[in-house]
Amino acid sequence: MLRFSANISMLFTEYDFLDRFAKAAACGFRGVEFMFPYDYDIDVLQQVLKQNSLEHTLHNLPAGDWAAGERGIACIPGREAEFREGVLAAVRYAKALGNRKINCLVGKTPTQFSPEQVHTTLVDNLRFAANVLAKEDLLLLLEPINTFDIPGFHLTGTQQALALIEDIGCHNVKIQYDIYHMQRMEGELTLTMQKQAEHIGHLQIADNPHRGEPGTGEINYDYLFDVIAQSDYDGWVGCEYKPVNTTEAGIGWMGRYLK
Repeated sequence: MLRFSANISMLFTEYDFLDRFAKAAACGFRGVEFMFPYDYDIDVLQQVLKQNSLEHTLHNLPAGDWAAGERGIACIPGREAEFREGVLAAVRYAKALGNRKINCLVGKTPTQFSPEQVHTTLVDNLRFAANVLAKEDLLLLLEPINTFDIPGFHLTGTQQALALIEDIGCHNVKIQYDIYHMQRMEGELTLTMQKQAEHIGHLQIADNPHRGEPGTGEINYDYLFDVIAQSDYDGWVGCEYKPVNTTEAGIGWMGRYLK
């Protein structure tokens, strides 16, 4: 059976963040993921998860100054100490909240450094993160992002991610495969998920072109969900989409897959 996790950084945004947990549970979700937990006390998050019988499935490493447009710092030379502090914070939250996967947004490619400097910095930072996470039996995820939504993002495709994982050389690094981002960048969704199954650690969904809920765009989710259900993937499917209306008004798509 498919297990859907509500990304409450993007769903139920008409409510205050801490109120979104109850809304997700009321809509049938049993898991929640969110981008950044760091503005909230761990005990508060533990309490709201427990109150709503929800499993926390995923959060991101700190990603720099989000309001200023930063989308990660792993590939930026000179920010290594900040990155490593963020790794320790992410692990602290993961251990307390019970999730086993932490995603890294690697950031936009800095233009003031050579490609070699950027790559060396990225590999060194991610190897550090992977080794820290391995000690806690945690999985490090790397997410390729489309360059239409985030121009200049450094990690943009499956093959690039696979090459990066090989360079890192750690057993606990996999791809966070976002179907929406990869439809925009490369297509070949089914064959990629089947061919690279052992390297995919988490799935996320949204339709294309407007990043709405499944059924609002061009992606054949009936087909893809059947592919996922028949595969060996047993993880959560993160619902990281922008509802066309309200989340609750558009949640009907999910019911048929939970029967």
